[in-house]
Amino acid sequence: MIFKYTILYVEDVKASLDFYQKAFGFELGFLHEAGDYGELSTGNTKLAFASLELMTQLDKNPQKANASSPCFELAFETSDVHTDLNRAVSSGATLVQEAKEQPWGQTVSYVADPDGYLIEICSPVQLPKPD
Repeated sequence: MIFKYTILYVEDVKASLDFYQKAFGFELGFLHEAGDYGELSTGNTKLAFASLELMTQLDKNPQKANASSPCFELAFETSDVHTDLNRAVSSGATLVQEAKEQPWGQTVSYVADPDGYLIEICSPVQLPKPD
């Protein structure tokens, strides 16, 4: 079994695809001709978007995301947290937490996307070196 994709339920699939391409540099995989489903290429796992309207039609009872009381977060790893955080904010993300060095050697920051999903922008975790 493999982890293939994550689907975020959003108001406007095309707008979400555009935001994630601009803010994080992901490439468009595809947008369905109906405009209610699309995917971005992010490596081995796809980041997908489905419209709240479509999910309602499919009896899924979708809820809107809320970055101030999230039930999960997306984490995007980068070698330059500060630059990528600034790019995300200038692309329309809402700053939740400035970049901060953590005791384990990782730099972590948080933004919210236009639909309210919490996104961590972080450096790789620095594992302790064996003695």
